[in-house]
Amino acid sequence: MPLPAVVLCGGASSRMGRPKALLELAGETFLSRVVRTLRDAGVDDVVVVTGAHDEAIRAALDAAPSPVPGVRVVHNPDHALGQLASLRAALAVVDHPGVVAMIVALVDHPFVGPDTVRQLIEAWTRTRAPVVRPRLRGRHGHPVVFGREVFDALRAAPIEAGARAVVRACGSRVVDVETEDEGTRLDVDTPEEYARAIEWWSRTR
Repeated sequence: MPLPAVVLCGGASSRMGRPKALLELAGETFLSRVVRTLRDAGVDDVVVVTGAHDEAIRAALDAAPSPVPGVRVVHNPDHALGQLASLRAALAVVDHPGVVAMIVALVDHPFVGPDTVRQLIEAWTRTRAPVVRPRLRGRHGHPVVFGREVFDALRAAPIEAGARAVVRACGSRVVDVETEDEGTRLDVDTPEEYARAIEWWSRTR
């Protein structure tokens, strides 16, 4: 069934000091790893939403030694407004008849495994819940599956409230998938977090 994935990487990465999408992990960039994880999980259509670092990200994708097919790049001119603005830019591309849901992944969560993505897709296919998300030791993480029924709510939500307002409005209809995947909670925003994440990755892989 048509279930595209969206990778949000429109932020300025101001705390990191360089584009998080282009940080290196085991010989590839964060972005290429997230895209490859989605493809390994069986997702054929991946949309990358850029913003502040559009040109650099496009150049890196073009220069990749093994380009991943089925990737579309969309620039969000309103990236300074936050993730919801980038999500709406993605919806303008992926929302067409036949699309039943979309997976939303963050580029600063590159450690998520493809098995986790498959479990989220399977949970959505089984339940058709408006929102499906991973939960690690009681804390919610990423990526998140949004059913088509909340697409309009994502468009209408206050930009400052973000997608969380839509998730909260779904209440008990949200499905949490229990996981042991540390990558669902491990994000990278600063050079210190990057160093710790790489050390953790080297120790646990």
